[in-house]
Amino acid sequence: MVREIAIEMRGITKRFPRVVANDNVDFGVYKGEIHALVGENGAGKSTLMKILYGLYQKDSGQIFIRGREMDISSPSVAISQGIGMVHQHFMLIPPLTVAENVVLGQEPRKGKIFNDTKKAIQDVERLSKKYGLKVDAQAKVQDLSVGLEQRVEIIKVLYRGAEILILDEPTAVLTPQEVEELFNIMRSLKEEGKTIIFITHKLKEVMEISDWVTVMRDGKVAGIVETKKTTKEELAKMMVGREVLLRVEKNPPQIRGVVLEVKDLEAVNDRGLSALRGVSFKIRAGEILGIAGVEGNGQTELIEALTGLRRLIRGKVTLWGKDITNASARKILESRIAHIPEDRHKRGLILDYSVENNLILGSHYRPPMTKGPRLNFKKISENALELIKRFDIRPADKEIQVNSLSGGNQQKTIVARELSRHPQLLIASQPTRGVDIGAIEFIHRKILEERDKGEAVLLVSAELSEVMSLSDRILVMYEGKIVGEVEPKKTSESDLGLMMAGAKSSDQVIRQSGDREFPDTPIS
Repeated sequence: MVREIAIEMRGITKRFPRVVANDNVDFGVYKGEIHALVGENGAGKSTLMKILYGLYQKDSGQIFIRGREMDISSPSVAISQGIGMVHQHFMLIPPLTVAENVVLGQEPRKGKIFNDTKKAIQDVERLSKKYGLKVDAQAKVQDLSVGLEQRVEIIKVLYRGAEILILDEPTAVLTPQEVEELFNIMRSLKEEGKTIIFITHKLKEVMEISDWVTVMRDGKVAGIVETKKTTKEELAKMMVGREVLLRVEKNPPQIRGVVLEVKDLEAVNDRGLSALRGVSFKIRAGEILGIAGVEGNGQTELIEALTGLRRLIRGKVTLWGKDITNASARKILESRIAHIPEDRHKRGLILDYSVENNLILGSHYRPPMTKGPRLNFKKISENALELIKRFDIRPADKEIQVNSLSGGNQQKTIVARELSRHPQLLIASQPTRGVDIGAIEFIHRKILEERDKGEAVLLVSAELSEVMSLSDRILVMYEGKIVGEVEPKKTSESDLGLMMAGAKSSDQVIRQSGDREFPDTPIS
């Protein structure tokens, strides 16, 4: 059987100030296959796909769609050629219905003036049924789960006639059950003759769903392999350029007294609705307590309440027995609680500031970063150079604006700053989101070092493999409550995923948090 090339990109080069994002890249995808595009952050894969979708313009090279050379000058040109892109951050309007979001900009008409709402609903229902994308066409997007929102995005590109779909990190916020449902949808699309380009960091998923893999490193293609003829280890080595430890190796915890205790916490979200409903738990020195849950079940509000960014309406928080309920963010910081935020751009960095200045945020107003009423520029520079070296922030330039760094190096900047505070409690929320495999390995190692130094760590992550491998205990949040506690060694990702979706595990002993007594002496 002759394979038909759907996409061919030849000699693609794209330069930005200080960096060559794509350096003479050749990339090809055959019709009717699922082709994974992997690489570290900053490797150039997203830039390459944005060029294919018309969001960026190449500096040189050629693009062929079904054998015909095309100048893709805008997304509208890409769409006209049957290319659709589902972005990592969904482009939906929450107050509108599913059908209204899908047809937006291409609404069916009733006469010359009015939109044909009935036909829009029918069109969405037809596509939904054809591809197994079960979703209520008349539901408002703001009432949907993340998994259903993603289905709406896929229906939206199919409605516009996409034959080639680019999926950018599509599993980033899905439960294992939702990931499996997505993969079933991808297989269904493949059977219909659709071509899928799958951008991801998750090598386990690459091995499960893709036919071929293109690996990028430093703006170039490091390798193209047939999935069934490679391994996760080989792909990781191509991505990073060295052997990568794909499993987390850790020593047994040396657990001591209770560092943080929260009792009966209640808080509302930004819409004034109940977000935390009687949350109670304890974290001890020398352990990592993981919190698993689908996003939107109160984890964000919990972290904000613990870091002084959201007021509690009820409940108590104590640090080593001292009441810090509703303390200010500065007081929390000065209590040696470090915070790696879930959104590095919103909460973690000032993007227009240099790496040097971002590394002193929160310490900028006191010695040794100040000398009398003035900033101590010598100390600030020394601090930046030491942290850049210790945390391998690239490029090693303290003057560069942080918005010029890759996502992984932006995250390393935050991790470096927070751990340099020598915290007694580290709150790490989605610490490796959107981060490449090399940076993931590095950040995991740093978190474990903090735990092994005797610090308490609260880890909140939507990545089940991360929670399972790093945590000593795991709490599961659902609809603002702690619905149970499990031991990582005695549960599975499938069971944990079911609990995250609100189901009780039948195979695991689930303890309600707060039922355990924690000794103040080390546990061997």
